[in-house]
Amino acid sequence: MPRAKLTRRSWLGVCLAAPIAVAATGLPAPALARSKARGIERILSFHHQNTGESLKVVYKADGRLIPENLLRIDHLLRDWRNNEVKHIDPDLLDLLWDLQQKLEVEERITVLSGYRTPATNAMLRRRRRGAATNSFHMKGQAIDLRIAGRSTKQIRNAALALNRGGVGFYPSSGFVHVDTGAPRAWRGV
Repeated sequence: MPRAKLTRRSWLGVCLAAPIAVAATGLPAPALARSKARGIERILSFHHQNTGESLKVVYKADGRLIPENLLRIDHLLRDWRNNEVKHIDPDLLDLLWDLQQKLEVEERITVLSGYRTPATNAMLRRRRRGAATNSFHMKGQAIDLRIAGRSTKQIRNAALALNRGGVGFYPSSGFVHVDTGAPRAWRGV
């Protein structure tokens, strides 16, 4: 059987047909995004509301974490009240990246709270309701956030759709909590 000659026109046809073939796979959009993301750089951009610090960093490239950039993220997400740093769960970073993909934004994440020491968490529990006794913030597995250009309701809905951890919705306070614990949801003030 003779081999087909690959011309520019036939190559163009293959390239144009590829997106249709991918759509025909029936894979949900997040699964397609994750499969495509293995070979690209994952970039997160943060602005910490309480310290004024900002950071835009590649935390993963070609599926591999970049240790020096993880340290930079750990520092930005430290307990700002006493400058104590804890390692931030890379799964939380992946969750944030996937959340931005779901929201179709590349805007920076405004951080209200990342890591909290047990002392800070206890102080917050005394001052107001809402801080959990065994908060995921104390494990480096949670963040309270806002994302420019998206409402807290949009952020909450996107996080719930990912079904990959805890989602706290605080409409009066204007932020969303996400963590890498078991999927669950609650509404705060």
